[in-house]
Amino acid sequence: MSAPPSTRSSLAKKLFVVLKSELDQIRPRQHLFSLLSKAIPRDTGNELRASLLRARGIHVGEGTEVRDTPRFTGGEARGFDKFSTGKNCVIGLDCSFEVGATISLGDRVTIGHQVLIITTTHELGPREHRAGTPVRNPVKVEDGAWIGSRCIILPGVTIGAGAIVEPGSVVNKDVAAHTRVRGTPAKVVEELGQ
Repeated sequence: MSAPPSTRSSLAKKLFVVLKSELDQIRPRQHLFSLLSKAIPRDTGNELRASLLRARGIHVGEGTEVRDTPRFTGGEARGFDKFSTGKNCVIGLDCSFEVGATISLGDRVTIGHQVLIITTTHELGPREHRAGTPVRNPVKVEDGAWIGSRCIILPGVTIGAGAIVEPGSVVNKDVAAHTRVRGTPAKVVEELGQ
């Protein structure tokens, strides 16, 4: 016994809506450039990889070394227009950027291996579902800053010019220019000369 034609039509419409919403983020050109970029051996082909990121619509400043294809998550169309680097930056291996809001790197910024920068969090929800409404705040890393390997930079943070974030630190508030921070959460351990 088959469903009446009106039920089949309604089911087809629902299926179309679901498929459209699920497949809406697929961008064939983006995937092609991503595959080409990932085919380049890690820690080689830095200039070629930077060019492929530019072809994806990501602003990568002149002279920037991209040592591995970063992972971009969050944001509409993976937020490629929300990520930018200045000139002569270094992005290490296995870095992840969640681009619900903008992430901007100034000139001569060094991002160590396996750094995670996040721009989205949630308001506190009711006890039935604690992850409430999403909140997005940009992250800015100013000129000459150095973020050590395996650091986590949380939403809304600005890392000041010439600052150093030591490896493994979790940064949950702004870091003043020309300071060294470390720890979880990161705290100032040294004022650096300008």
